Amino acid sequence: MDVNSLTLLVDILDAGNLSEAARRLKMSRANVSYHLNQLERSVGLQLVRRTTRRVEPTEIGLRLYEHGRTIRNALLAARESVTTLGQSLQGRVRLSVPSGYGQLVMSDWLIAFKRLYPGIVLDVMFENRVEDLMRDEIDIAVRVMSEPPQNLVARDMGPVRYVACASPEFARTHGMPATLDDLRTAPLITAAVIGKQLRLAAYLRDERHEVLLEPTIISENFLFLRQAVLAGLGVGLVPDYVVQEDLKRGAVLTALDAWRLSIFGTHMYMLYMPNRHHTRAAATFIDFVLEQAQGSGRGGAN
Repeated sequence: MDVNSLTLLVDILDAGNLSEAARRLKMSRANVSYHLNQLERSVGLQLVRRTTRRVEPTEIGLRLYEHGRTIRNALLAARESVTTLGQSLQGRVRLSVPSGYGQLVMSDWLIAFKRLYPGIVLDVMFENRVEDLMRDEIDIAVRVMSEPPQNLVARDMGPVRYVACASPEFARTHGMPATLDDLRTAPLITAAVIGKQLRLAAYLRDERHEVLLEPTIISENFLFLRQAVLAGLGVGLVPDYVVQEDLKRGAVLTALDAWRLSIFGTHMYMLYMPNRHHTRAAATFIDFVLEQAQGSGRGGAN
C-alpha cells in the first residue's frame, strides 16, 4: 500500500462515485476502477461497496479513508509551504454567498480583504440555493439557516432578524400591520422557496406563532425587494440588513417590532467541509470574515 493508493481512495469517496472521481482526476473510469481493485487486492479486503450511483466505504475502507485524508492534507500543506516560501499570500478562494447579504453586507468586507491581500484571487458567486452547497468548486459557503448540516463545519456569523417594513407613503395610505393576522391580508413583498408554502415564524418571549403568507411580490433578489418597499408597493418582510440604511434616514418604517420574525432561518453560517484542506489563503479569509462579522455586532460563537 502506498500514499498514492490511499489518496486515490480519498478522492473516490469524496467524489461519491467512480465516474465523478475520474472526471476530477482527469483519468478514465476504467483506470480509476483498476487502481481501486489493486488497492483492495493488496489489503485483502473490500474497501468500498459499489452501487449503480454511489460508492460507500466499508468499515476498513472508512478507517483507511481517514488515514488517507490526513496524509493528503499534510502533503498539500507541505507543498504550499514550499511554493509560497518568501512570497506574499497567494491563492484562490472560491466563495458562495447569499445574493442580498453578499451584496449589502459582505461586499465591503470582500473589497477590504482584497486590498489587504492583492495576491489572493476571490471567486465569488451570489446565489441562494441550499442544495449541494459544498460541491467541488466551492471552498466556503455562507447561508441563512436555523440548523446547519451535520456533515459540514458551521461557523456562526450571527443572528438574522427579519423586519416588517414599509415606506411612509404606504403607511399613510394603508396603515401599518398592527397584528400578525394583518399580514394575511397586507400586500407582502418578500422572498419565497419555489414550490413551498411561505410560512412566517413569529416569537414573542416564549410564545411561537406561525402565519401562512401570500406575497404580492416575490423575488430572490433582495435589492429588488428593497426597491419595491421604497416605492410604496406593500409591506416588506426582509432581513434587517436589507433596509438598515433606509431605516436610519426615515425612508422606511417598521411594524410588529415586539416580535422576532423569521422565514428562512435564524442565523447566518459560514460552511465548509471538515475534510477539505484549507490553503493559507482560505484560512486567512475565514478568520478575516468572522472578525468582520464579530465587529459588525452580528458574529456569534464559533
